[in-house]
Amino acid sequence: MRLVGALTRYHLELLVRSHAWLPPFLAFALLMVIGVQPGDPLLGGLGFGAGVLVPVSAWYVRAALNAEPPASRACLVAAAGAPRVHLGALLAALTAGLLLAAGEVAALWGLSGAVANAGAGHAPGVGEALTAGLATSVVCVLAGVLAGALGNRPVLLRSPYGILATLGLSAGALVLPGSPANAAVRDLVTAARTGLVAAPWAELLLALALLGLLGAAVAALAGRRPE
Repeated sequence: MRLVGALTRYHLELLVRSHAWLPPFLAFALLMVIGVQPGDPLLGGLGFGAGVLVPVSAWYVRAALNAEPPASRACLVAAAGAPRVHLGALLAALTAGLLLAAGEVAALWGLSGAVANAGAGHAPGVGEALTAGLATSVVCVLAGVLAGALGNRPVLLRSPYGILATLGLSAGALVLPGSPANAAVRDLVTAARTGLVAAPWAELLLALALLGLLGAAVAALAGRRPE
């Protein structure tokens, strides 16, 4: 685990030094500016921001996997093993997504107006709204990282197919009824109308389990399938 942690820090440094973190961040910021206005209800803004985190987190996976030059990556794979290197890249993308999620919740807290929509049957507290919003954002980050892991190498080796697959998987995570991200965002948007807030703990556990199982399988596949 210590080696995986070092590889995660290494991939994070690559993201920062190569500026590969910047395009997903700018895309996220632009969508947030378009979709959320100062003074909007907090819960609605949190629901929108969480949904945007799915494709952005998937983008961070692609950025982390491609930030390193092929020759350098080959040396790293020879030294640490392809599964650990791939897992480090996935964890780096997950870390970037979680940092963005925390910043999103904090920014919306400062910019939003009322907690729920006007006419909501209940008046939820800010604390429970922020808890539900942060948990929903984490669910969406996990779903996005999973979409990125399944839509890129070593599952799909050709870049154009990987881009389309990542977009399709991200969209599916948001619209398919059985998806944890879909359920969490839907509950948050419903809470904005009704004022009844509940943190998506079950969806969070499911998203963690799915990413843990499938992420480990993809990392294992990286050690068996040449790029």
